[in-house]
This record gives sequence, C-alpha cells and structure tokens, in this order.
Amino acid sequence: MGGLRTGGDPQCDVFLTGTVFLDIVFTGLDSAPVRGTESWARGMGQSPGGVANMATALARLGLRTSLAAAFGDDFYGDYCWDALEQGEGIDLSRSRTVPGWHSPVTVSMAYEGERTMISHGHEAPPADRLPAGTPRARAAVASLVPDRSETWIAEAAGRGARIFADVGWDETGRWDLAALPDLGLCEAFLPNAQEAMRYTRTDCPRAAARALADRVPVVVVTLGAEGAYAVDGATGETAEVPAIEVEALDPTGAGDVFMAGFVMGTLAGWPLADRLAFAGLTAALSVQEFGGSLSAPGWSEVATWWQYVRTCADQDPEALARYGFLARLLPAPDRPWPLRRALPTIGFRRPA
Repeated sequence: MGGLRTGGDPQCDVFLTGTVFLDIVFTGLDSAPVRGTESWARGMGQSPGGVANMATALARLGLRTSLAAAFGDDFYGDYCWDALEQGEGIDLSRSRTVPGWHSPVTVSMAYEGERTMISHGHEAPPADRLPAGTPRARAAVASLVPDRSETWIAEAAGRGARIFADVGWDETGRWDLAALPDLGLCEAFLPNAQEAMRYTRTDCPRAAARALADRVPVVVVTLGAEGAYAVDGATGETAEVPAIEVEALDPTGAGDVFMAGFVMGTLAGWPLADRLAFAGLTAALSVQEFGGSLSAPGWSEVATWWQYVRTCADQDPEALARYGFLARLLPAPDRPWPLRRALPTIGFRRPA
C-alpha cells in the first residue's frame, strides 16, 4: 500500500537513523535466570536489532525506507547489512561499514511475557565521509534524548518530512520537556504511559496525553495491556483502542512495530482511531514471534489474521467490528493461520 502515495511524493517514504545491533534472543524460559545456575531455553534466534527493528517494520508494511547507520566490519555486520538490504529492501545508501569496529550485540531473554536484555558495544567512530544531507522523505522517525538536539531532524523537517518521535527513560530524573528541543519539530509524539505522566507531572496517562497535545499536534500514549490513547491537538479529537489479547512469546520490538503501524496509517490518511487500531494489531502480531525485526508483520500476516479471526466463534462481534476497515485494504491471504515468518538462526551454509 505504501500509505497512498501520489505522483508528487519523494522516492523515500520514511527516513531514520540510529544504531544497528545484532540481537540474540532466547525464548521458552520458564523464569528469570538464577544466579549460579545454568538455564536452558527452548527457543533461540538472531536478527538485526536496534534501529533495524523499526526499519524492518516500516519496510514490511510497504513503506520505502531509508536507513543511515554504521555497520560493524565483522560477520555480524555483514549479516545485518544483507538481511536489511537484500532481505527487506531497505535503502542503505546512507549507511557505512566501519573498518575494525565490531557490531554491537544484545542478548534478550524472554520469560513470563517480559524480557531482560544485556548489551555490549562501543560508539562508532565519526564518519570521514557521509552522503550529504537527509533524503527527501514523506516522514522521518526519531528517538528524542534529553539535552540533545539532532541536526538531521531539523533538516528532515525543513525538507517536508513529517516527524514521528518516541522517547526513552530519562536517566537524569528531571523529566523536563524543555530538555527535548526537537519536540517542537514533531508532528506526532508516542511516549508510553509512565514517560508521559512523568513529563507532564500528572497521575493519569489520558490527562498526560491531553497536556502534551498543547505542544505536539498528535500525541499517542501507549498503555501496555490496556491499549493506547491518542489526542489530536489540532481538532480536539481523541481515540482509545484496547489491546488485542495474545499469548506473548517475545515482546522485543513491539513498540517499534506499533510506531510503524501508526506511521503507515497516518501517511495513508486514516482516521485517528483506525491508526491506533492498526498499530496495536501489528504490535500484537509481532509479540507472538521471537526477535524484534524478524517478528514484524507485513500485509500478508495481517490478511491471514483477519481471515482467521472472523471464523472464530468466540470473537466479540463489536470488538471485531473495530477492524472492519481492513476488509477493503487487505490482499487475499496466501497461507493459513498461524503464519510463521521468523527464521530460527543465521549462519547456515545450505538450506536447513
């Protein structure tokens, strides 16, 4: 679909930049590892992680995605580059391989619906030569950091890109919106409930969203198992969509998939509630597989789910109607549910 492109749109739909990790994910753990013991996991997989989660989620929804990132000069870096460029069709013309720099690595352990992560890496050395400027894009995705202004965000916004941003935990403990100088350039801001409440000094995520809407045109506050709440500050419209109940295998990258679904719906011009519903659906589909980027659903996964769920006798018709807008958008499913897309490992020299 690509978000209803028109003839005058730039070649790139979404631009983003950040750090690519190699993710090693262990699933099927009954509990957290116990000190002094050895734990065996029933499942394991590897995939490009970090900013690659978001890039893959966007690309699988048909958005022409350009990623600027550093890649390690090692086997992991080669694998991540190939998986993103050849496997997902992501434009890496603004990325680079750094001689002598090893890939950052994250080990993620999923258990009891949560995850624990251990990461290792070093900051990539400054680039001697990079392609000039950001590409013209319909949108850009940014992660805001307190007391840091990224020149590329202003450049992308100045070239017409609609900026979608999230934010991480404020390690300074100040939770000061004034410390996010690029927030004023954003069209949409998507914090989680705790982040939103701390930044606005409120005790209700919905009140926090309304307060943030005084600063950003569209605010989406994710509510975990409760779904998401959004406010359009320009029109005063609000929307709330409950989360889809699923059995979570690995929540890694679910927030990135949610963001990608919301970007997709916004570029397509969908109503606010439909954007929330689609974002929540894609995130729910992703946690049923392991690996942040491997589990990101595409249109085939969404179509297969939609065909399957309408045949289930235990579905609430009113809740199902929330997703009725999908009927006119989805391709015919070509595989039965449950559909498995994620690959278990890397490094095979012949088909497994």
